[in-house]
Amino acid sequence: MKRIILPTDFSDNAYNAICYAINLFKDDECTFYLLHTYTPAIYQAEYVLHSPGQIGLGDIYQENSLTELKDLKKRLIAEFNNKKHTFMVHSAFNTLVEEIVETSRNENADMVIMGTQGATGAKEILIGTNTVHVIKKACCPVIAVPPDFKYENPKEILFPTDLGINYQEEQLRELEYLAKHHISRIDVMHVSAGYDLTGGQIKNKAKLDKIFGNIAHLFHEMPNQEVITAINNFQQKNKVNLLVMVQNRHTFFERLFIEPIIKKLGFHVTIPFMVIPPHKNN
Repeated sequence: MKRIILPTDFSDNAYNAICYAINLFKDDECTFYLLHTYTPAIYQAEYVLHSPGQIGLGDIYQENSLTELKDLKKRLIAEFNNKKHTFMVHSAFNTLVEEIVETSRNENADMVIMGTQGATGAKEILIGTNTVHVIKKACCPVIAVPPDFKYENPKEILFPTDLGINYQEEQLRELEYLAKHHISRIDVMHVSAGYDLTGGQIKNKAKLDKIFGNIAHLFHEMPNQEVITAINNFQQKNKVNLLVMVQNRHTFFERLFIEPIIKKLGFHVTIPFMVIPPHKNN
């Protein structure tokens, strides 16, 4: 049985991501954890306007959170009516990122699926702060779903890599599962730096080829260019339903999401993307 964490702030973006998750695993026995956090009172205006010791302030937050979670659960059951799916509500007095990480570990979650932006996400912000921090801290794969994305089966999966990682089969298990389950093809894209592959890169490529042995996959060698540009160019010529990357603690990942250069290059995520955490052996 799959265990999937579904964070929500009750926004349309969050609901859209939840619907994506339900469709992605519609044929699987799943337990979905609908997770919401209410911000510690010290960060709320009420803490300033009222006495910090006001009786019941925390209880009100929790009660409102649980009420909305239960209403969301009813809505999802009514809309999808999937007997294979079980929904658990989880409300916590914590920051969203920490609670997602903690719950993922406690429930041995297979995946976190969330929106790229919350209710207050400005359009000019590429990826919401919470999503970035969850991706960086998560102990399981995270799929981030852009606003208004209409579900598509992930038939074509783009997997950009610098071939600098000694991939582990355990690390890529969820990607393998999705690809086999949806009869997908994985396009492995390496962007040349203008040099031949090193011995280490050749070994990593061979290992990746072996791991994807039972899955339709192709290797693409792209000419020397920024990784983000290469992804954009590939998507212009090829249909892609899901973008998948492994976080390798290197500049490859940082260039994609953290540095301001992303805005200059116009990298706009229009499809769901999955980020796999680094393996302990890496």
